Amino acid sequence: MPAAAMATRRKPIRITMPPMTTHRTIMAATVLTMTTIIMTSTAIMTTITAIPMLMTASKAPARPRRRTVARARAVKQAAAQQISGHDAMNESEAAALYRLMTWLSPSFPVGAFSYSSGIEWAVEAGDIVDAASLRDWLAAMLGQGPGFCDGVFLAHAHRAASSRDDAGLRDIAELASAFAPSRERQLETSAQGRAFIDMACAAWNCDGLDRMVSCCDGPIVYPIAVGVVSAAHAIPLAPTMQAFLHALTSNWISAGARLIPLGQTDSQRVLALLEPAVASTAKRALQASLEDLGSATFRADLASMRHETQYTRLFRS
Repeated sequence: MPAAAMATRRKPIRITMPPMTTHRTIMAATVLTMTTIIMTSTAIMTTITAIPMLMTASKAPARPRRRTVARARAVKQAAAQQISGHDAMNESEAAALYRLMTWLSPSFPVGAFSYSSGIEWAVEAGDIVDAASLRDWLAAMLGQGPGFCDGVFLAHAHRAASSRDDAGLRDIAELASAFAPSRERQLETSAQGRAFIDMACAAWNCDGLDRMVSCCDGPIVYPIAVGVVSAAHAIPLAPTMQAFLHALTSNWISAGARLIPLGQTDSQRVLALLEPAVASTAKRALQASLEDLGSATFRADLASMRHETQYTRLFRS
């Protein structure tokens, strides 16, 4: 075909440019699409990153290191060895402590709260006016008065009962009953002794206790009762002595606290200050013979006698 004819048949190609507004719209749509794709990709990446973190947080805690486990095991073994060694108590020691704490507790029903051992008259007479004077009065009663004498009687009664010396136990019980310096003091110690024996036989009876009690012909005063019952239960003498003197001192302080009166803090201070006196009295009583018995607290003896004629009284002695 001639070149002129071919040129005639070809149609020119027209390129139509969109208006400016259409071009801007396309560019905006393209930018929006790209932004959406980027945000979607970011969200996908964030989700992918968060999933392992959630999986890590939900895992069980790591096991402790071997050193930590070994150290804890060593501490546990050391504590067990310590308990089984110096700090341990065998069955008989635990039973003895339990019974002494029960029998010589203020809650044990012997009626000790109703007696003052003459302290009520001493307060009225002005001999006891505060915590310091109460401490001095009780220190003398412990070391040179009824505290020491009751400790001696307890020790000898415990030894006679433990060795089944029926005749010796009878003599000691008779001597202790006759040793009271006044009628009210006799009432105080015999009433508490009888109550102690009755409660022990009813709730804490054991083999041999009834026989020991029957050996004491006549009134059984308080220190004799404690010595006999503790011996029947095979409780050692030394802790029995300490517990008895502690209870005796606590009862005296309780009476003084109500009569002066004293607060709880001052009462405990007096008890703390009397600890050396209790310890030394217990030591002397454990070593003393019956020939060492004696009292030099004449003012306290007079107080127990004059209490009977007081116009107003809160206590029975």
